[in-house]
Amino acid sequence: MAVNRQLLPTALYTAEACRALDRAAIERFQIPGFRLMQRAGHAVFSEICQRWPEARSLTLLCGRGNNGGDGLIVAGLALQQGWQVQVVTLLETFEYADSLQGEALEAWRWASSVGVVAQTWHSGCEFSGELIVDALLGIGLTGEVQGTAREAIQRMNAVSRPVIAVDIPSGLCADTGGVLGVAVKASLTLTFIGLKPGLLMHQGVDHVGQLLFDALHLPDELYEDIPVSAFRTDMEDLAHTLLPRAASAHKGNFGHLLVVGGDYGLGGAALLAAEAACRSGAGLVSLATRPEHVWASLARRPEVMARAVSSGQDLEPLLALPSVLLIGPGLGRGAWADQMMQKALTFQKSMLFDADALRRLPEREVFASSRRWVMTPHPGEAAELLGMSVEAVQADRFAAVRELQRRFGGVVVLKGAGSLTFDGDAMHLCSAGNPGMAVGGMGDVLSGIIAALMAQGCKPIDAARLGVFAHAAAGDLCALDAGQRGLLPSDLIAKIRELLNAGLS
Repeated sequence: MAVNRQLLPTALYTAEACRALDRAAIERFQIPGFRLMQRAGHAVFSEICQRWPEARSLTLLCGRGNNGGDGLIVAGLALQQGWQVQVVTLLETFEYADSLQGEALEAWRWASSVGVVAQTWHSGCEFSGELIVDALLGIGLTGEVQGTAREAIQRMNAVSRPVIAVDIPSGLCADTGGVLGVAVKASLTLTFIGLKPGLLMHQGVDHVGQLLFDALHLPDELYEDIPVSAFRTDMEDLAHTLLPRAASAHKGNFGHLLVVGGDYGLGGAALLAAEAACRSGAGLVSLATRPEHVWASLARRPEVMARAVSSGQDLEPLLALPSVLLIGPGLGRGAWADQMMQKALTFQKSMLFDADALRRLPEREVFASSRRWVMTPHPGEAAELLGMSVEAVQADRFAAVRELQRRFGGVVVLKGAGSLTFDGDAMHLCSAGNPGMAVGGMGDVLSGIIAALMAQGCKPIDAARLGVFAHAAAGDLCALDAGQRGLLPSDLIAKIRELLNAGLS
């Protein structure tokens, strides 16, 4: 049966959980570890043959663990098919064999029996293969890469040949996506058994290349007792959550959203959020902004009911109408923003806090009785809220989003490569999106989408995770049409409408 390795699973597992899955396969389901290694090696070699049908030489860098054992299986299979095979290890051949144990030792014995020989890495080592296979370090790495391993990884990154990473690029943290000193930049990564979150987030996205997955024919029952670290949101989630509208529907069925923001010089942010909300299906969208921005709103999007607010007193009567309040896009940091925020905190229905509103967000006790609100910080805003550096936030994004939710409650979206959404219960990761979206105003469009979904009756956690996915997927569609460079937030808005209607009748 053909395996669709491009179909990534939704469940994500930490390195520890992946090791538990491996043990369960061996102990509970009586699948020999060496057989799993053989399956992994066959999967890698099959993918290589399919993608590079003209290639006939291979260089493999093999470590001492099971990752290296997978590489040795690939080497043996290639040699049996008449390929020229170069196996490079970090130890002398006799030391390498003596350092192996378990399935990796079994793989070495098999590979040796079919003619595989190994050579020792040295600074002048030349890679002879047309393709390079990285089977050096695997998911067990914890500290920074040092010594000869570091040199070997740097050499792999320096050659202008495709690099295929076995399970994970060497030097990449499987749990966080952080680079442990140095990491392989792969052209393709084929990962096994459990999809690791580090492959989809933070620096991991710069190192995996094309990501493929193979469960190695393990039974579904294997996964029932192993805890999942997060769930990956995809198009199927969107289609299942957003149901077709009733033929008798009217605008009142889809909520009234009020966007508050747009201080002097920042009016575009609030306008982007309001327009994105309109295109995301909110029944009514109002905008409370500086008087100077009202005419711009009418000219750009007359469907938005723009109101001039010069003070908190002006905002107060407007809070009686909406079902959802979004505050923050272009809010600024002056006295006007303080007044807007002070009044907004009296709102008793669903809310979304973004951008400058996050800097005025009170601690959890204000919202302890309700989860009907969402906050959407980027790493810099998260660092400010947590009193730590941006580097510390990025070093463990899972820990950061959990701490934000613990302190402030509600639903937290930590934006960035591999955006995370957490409500205190389930963690969701979005693997869509591209670096063309790294431009001012993208977060304003995102907040408008999420708030509009909340207005239509989605639970905050569903509105947040689906809004993040729709936003990222729209960015990918735009990049596919015209490239990443020069992508604007407003370019996404038409694509968002298409995505939110996909599959709906």
